[in-house]
Amino acid sequence: MKLSRRSVLKITGFGSAVIIFLPRIAFAAPNSLRAIRTGVQPGNKTRLVIETSQRPSYSLSYPANQLVITLSNTSGNVNLVPTLAAGTLVNSISQNQVGDKLQIIANLSKPVGSIPKDQIMVLSPNGDNDYRLVLDFIAGQDTVVKATTTGTATKTAPSKKYVIVIDAGHGGKDPGCIGKNGTKEKNVVLSVAKKLKNKLDAVGFQTYLTRSNDTYLKLAQRASIGEKKHADLFLSLHANANPSRSVKGFSIYTLSEKASDEEAQKLADAENAADKIDVSGFEQFDKDIRIALSALQQHAVAEMSVEYASGCAKHFKSMNITQQPGPDVRHAPFAVLRSTVPGALLELGHLSNATEEKLLTSASHQNKLVDAIVKSVKSYNFDV
Repeated sequence: MKLSRRSVLKITGFGSAVIIFLPRIAFAAPNSLRAIRTGVQPGNKTRLVIETSQRPSYSLSYPANQLVITLSNTSGNVNLVPTLAAGTLVNSISQNQVGDKLQIIANLSKPVGSIPKDQIMVLSPNGDNDYRLVLDFIAGQDTVVKATTTGTATKTAPSKKYVIVIDAGHGGKDPGCIGKNGTKEKNVVLSVAKKLKNKLDAVGFQTYLTRSNDTYLKLAQRASIGEKKHADLFLSLHANANPSRSVKGFSIYTLSEKASDEEAQKLADAENAADKIDVSGFEQFDKDIRIALSALQQHAVAEMSVEYASGCAKHFKSMNITQQPGPDVRHAPFAVLRSTVPGALLELGHLSNATEEKLLTSASHQNKLVDAIVKSVKSYNFDV
């Protein structure tokens, strides 16, 4: 039998393999499936990630012990092998092409209820990743939002205080950048960190500072505070410098093993070099900060970090805070972000720019920065 003019899908996970021969597709699907993977999130949630070449248009259905994701105008990938982590609700995953729609069928060990919108996320491309549809769910979940007698949807308030660790960069014998007028980065970011803590505490978050005074901490110590406090978000505050004194504006970074550009790599090298001030024990640095994570966990943390950073950049710009030319979010191997906690490194401005140096020492501008960060934290979806 000659199969060159037909598409073949092998569907597994229903007790026996079934081969379905489909006529050559008569449509040109603009979207295509790239990857499928699962993982375990805090709270024993199962995370299902579906990666596609274009932003997905989807719908969900919940047959017995199954979750079916239907992607419109999407073609399947017969050679794709899903990456399934241990300890999730997903036993197996199969594909089913129905015309121009692709069904992703997750066979579950236990049934789930409807997945609420606040536990569904579509992420834009990042580094080696394409568009990602991210679904988090638990067994026996009945999460359909019910209407009140007035017809208004209700939502249960969060039962926990989300934990934010605020890291004021540098400190002690490490002043960080120094402006033309002598302004030290370590003092600016500590002032902003204290203001940020007060405002986040006031709106219901539980916050911790990695340092509350002029103290030097190794990068591994800073990262470990986020771990020990079981933080939901880690924010490292810094001020930048550039050989060109005309460069100004904020920039936001997340952790990546490969820098998004040469400037991001140089900044990471400079920030990571802070530990070299204290030579004794530096040999242990890599060992101390190494976290035993699976590739999938690292991927999930990176996704959540980028989601926060993208929202943060949006709030900075909405408050007319000058942005350094370039992308909203950049990526580099910052040691202080190397942990299991989603986080971002915020360069609040350039001390090397005379105008911005003056702004960064202004209480009103510091409050403006803090207000933008508070808005970004409040709008961040901690449950995905």
